[in-house]
Amino acid sequence: MKNHLKQTIHCLILPALLFAFGCSQTNTSKKQAADVNAVNATVGMYAEIFASESIPVSGYGLVGGLNGTGSSECPTDIRTYLQKYIKQHVGSSKVNVDKLIDSPDTAVVLVEGMIPPAASRNQRFDVRVSAFQGTQTTSLEGGWLYGADLFEAHQLGRSMKPLAAAEGPVFTNTIDTIDQDPKRGYVLGGGSILEDYKVNLSLHQPDYRMASQIRNRINERYGSETAEAQAPGTIELRIPARYTFNKTRFLRLVTATYLVETPQLTEKRVMTNIENLISSKEKNSSEIALEAIGNPALPKLSALLNSSDPEIRFHAARCMFNLGDQKGKTALWSIASDKGSSFRMNAIGAITNISSGQDVNPLLRSLLQDDQMAVRLIAYENLVLRKDNIVNSRFVANSFYLDQITQGGKPAILILRRDRARVALLGAPIYCRDNIYVEGQDGAITINVAAGEKYATIIRKHPKHPETIIQLKSSLNLADIIETLSSQPVAPTEQGSPGLGVPYSLLVGLLNKMVDSGAVAAEIYLGPMPKFTPIIKK
Repeated sequence: MKNHLKQTIHCLILPALLFAFGCSQTNTSKKQAADVNAVNATVGMYAEIFASESIPVSGYGLVGGLNGTGSSECPTDIRTYLQKYIKQHVGSSKVNVDKLIDSPDTAVVLVEGMIPPAASRNQRFDVRVSAFQGTQTTSLEGGWLYGADLFEAHQLGRSMKPLAAAEGPVFTNTIDTIDQDPKRGYVLGGGSILEDYKVNLSLHQPDYRMASQIRNRINERYGSETAEAQAPGTIELRIPARYTFNKTRFLRLVTATYLVETPQLTEKRVMTNIENLISSKEKNSSEIALEAIGNPALPKLSALLNSSDPEIRFHAARCMFNLGDQKGKTALWSIASDKGSSFRMNAIGAITNISSGQDVNPLLRSLLQDDQMAVRLIAYENLVLRKDNIVNSRFVANSFYLDQITQGGKPAILILRRDRARVALLGAPIYCRDNIYVEGQDGAITINVAAGEKYATIIRKHPKHPETIIQLKSSLNLADIIETLSSQPVAPTEQGSPGLGVPYSLLVGLLNKMVDSGAVAAEIYLGPMPKFTPIIKK
């Protein structure tokens, strides 16, 4: 956009689908119609999947609440854009836009994100915010992205429809030495997709009759509203709820689905794929083919659960589990619970990829007790996803979720820094020890517990006026300390427990120091940071 921006990579967009209407029956389509009765005739032989790839998006926004670390500098064209955006969303009479932009407590930022493949409306994703080079902005720590529309990256600055919106608290990396830049931060889960992205089947040779046959076969196998023929060459697909967490597997199933079913053909196909599952080095394709066949494959699959080969047992169990079979569920759960199995993580992954039709929560709860942190993390994340009542969740300071799990095994603190800001306390309640003194970044925050004391004294210096000190007390319950640190301050006349307004970024650093210093007897897990490839040079 103008002279100060330069596109550095091409945007991956939804592939264009060319529809051919009114095509007559050709020799090729006659040959297709004759071949559909072959043993190996699948949807994938006559059509291919077209779905959106990852789409880089970007936009401009304003980060506020910076306590003097922002700046008034803003390129003229971006200022004009922000003036229009803010007036549209707030109303011209409610805010002085120029005064807001010029404040040292705000900074104009570039907002970047990546819409995942085959994304759904309202699906969340991380976005990165970066202060413009050459401005006087020194830090985005503790800021809040007021709001931004996100466009295809290569369309930024043109009159195009936004693909997503972004808003929320800015998280800056204060721990890892890699990617530690106070002028760059992330809004975890701050992006929201505005529209569903369609998944389509495109026929190699457009033909009404073939499109109808494929549509009917898919709907017979996966549900009456799964496929809709849009044109002679195009069929639109809807991902069944069961495969919400594993869209890729469903798309593989569609292309592996056989077009014509007869008892004789089905028997031959089951035998062929069972033999391949046993003898082939690449067993996934045979497993997918058997799952696409469905229940007729279960008897032969069941026999494989007794195989001496653990790889064969795993593939058979996973396939049966995905088909809703109780024997498959028992076998797969057994593998997932076996700490010595080389297929354990694969089995756990298969179980967590099922979004309906199987009650997997009991197994997930038991995995919270595991010795491996990776297993406990998967169990926790999926219990949150399934809104299991074992997770006592509270949204703190409109910024992050504080989750407490009493049956979470030995004490552990999980810090999530991707997809959504969360602090999870496994094995809650977790208590802070006495006779400790923990100092945060730059000495602005201290946590002190005298020997024999039953309360923690928490002190924070005002970010703008260091001589101003706010002091609060908390119980030694770590959840109470977290809430005291992070909750927003309240006036004496207001209701609610007062807090110190410590941003999530600083809270993460404090919790890490508390564990390292021995103030809290718990293991800590710091989740990975979001990964981004630069889209636009600022």
